Amino acid sequence: MSGKLPSLNLADWSGTRDTIHQYARILGNIRGFYMPKSKHWWHITLTLNARGLTTTPFPANGQILEMELDLVSHQLSVFSNTGWHFGIPFKGNNALGMSLQIMQMLATQGIKLDEYPLRGFDDETLLSYDANAADAFRRAISWIDVVFRTFKGRLREETGPVQLFPHHLDIAMNWFSGRLVPGIDPADEDNADEQMNFGFVTGDGSINDAYFYATAYPVPENWGNQALIQGAYWHTEGWIGAILPYVELVDSDDPQALLLEFLQQTQSNGSALMS
Repeated sequence: MSGKLPSLNLADWSGTRDTIHQYARILGNIRGFYMPKSKHWWHITLTLNARGLTTTPFPANGQILEMELDLVSHQLSVFSNTGWHFGIPFKGNNALGMSLQIMQMLATQGIKLDEYPLRGFDDETLLSYDANAADAFRRAISWIDVVFRTFKGRLREETGPVQLFPHHLDIAMNWFSGRLVPGIDPADEDNADEQMNFGFVTGDGSINDAYFYATAYPVPENWGNQALIQGAYWHTEGWIGAILPYVELVDSDDPQALLLEFLQQTQSNGSALMS
């Protein structure tokens, strides 16, 4: 992506963000139901592609499907390895309507979608959607995905994929030290691995606007006392993590260098404290 990063001031597009979040959760639930289980819940995540977010291919009733949040044509698209595909527009829809249309269209192709993945998506409130705001989000996360992959490629230890977790709508990746957490059952795959998590969020209940974060598990002693690059700070209310506001990149002459410096510095400091 060339040029200045787009503004993601949440007050300007919260309705559209919430709509994308809701549809991402629907796709994550469907993917998680059909995709073979993976550690750290990586089977429920979505992946960035050129047009938005995709489930990647997954098996369903003898077919291979792929579902996509297409932020270019602004529709939820479904493709099959047998050749058929369909799209459902984002605008003018709601969570219940989207869920029912997916079930009905899959049924016409001989795929009876179990109701479990769509349980809870029964809100009939019309969801707002602004195509320009969605395009700004797509351009931002496409750029962030590339920078995170660049960072991931510089790490020698095991790392997780760069992916989007639908429940929090955050792009994230894990770094693993290779050590187990003392006192935790090694079979506890969610809590046994010493790790750091790096991600991007559009804003949430703890921080109002878009930000990057770096967290460590378990939290090392003196983790929150480490120096951070200019513009970054430590978040300590409810959870401890290093924060770099997205707006710092929007205002930067070299946003890629700034983000990479933040990621590399926090990873280096965190891994040193963990060893």
